[in-house]
Amino acid sequence: MSLRSLLKRILPEPHRVRDHKHLRWFGAWLHDPNLWHLNRHSAAGGIATGLFCAFIPLPIHMIVAAAVAILFRVNLPLAVLLTWITNPFTFAPIFLFAYTVGSVLLQEPMQVITFEFSFRWLQEIFVHIWQPLLLGCFLLAVLSSLAGYFGTILLWRILLVRKWTQRKTRKPRKRG
Repeated sequence: MSLRSLLKRILPEPHRVRDHKHLRWFGAWLHDPNLWHLNRHSAAGGIATGLFCAFIPLPIHMIVAAAVAILFRVNLPLAVLLTWITNPFTFAPIFLFAYTVGSVLLQEPMQVITFEFSFRWLQEIFVHIWQPLLLGCFLLAVLSSLAGYFGTILLWRILLVRKWTQRKTRKPRKRG
């Protein structure tokens, strides 16, 4: 099974994404065929976009990923799908790690914190930790998106070379 066929099998169909309640307001922009192509560069760009936007510490990362995918004309379903790396089960450890990275880089003492999505948390805790948290999120977003982009390009190339090699070594079919 090729990488393309695997991705086509797991990615939603374009009409399902176009009709999604949070993405519908992008309107005619969603009809650009480049957003749905599955080639090495559009897939790598979509993966990089989704990984970068996954580190936005607000629950708007899907919409931002869709907007960036539309702006750069990369694979939209991959971009939106990969934002779900940070989901209700993983957001606390991911953002705690980002906060730790930012605190180390800024050489600030770490505070004992718990993450939750609430207005009270934003008023009482976020105002004290926003600098190390956002620095850590930005650094992790850049590193993960670069790794995702170049990892996808490399994996695609490896699979393509393997396919070429298999084609060359295959016995020719008899025509008759």
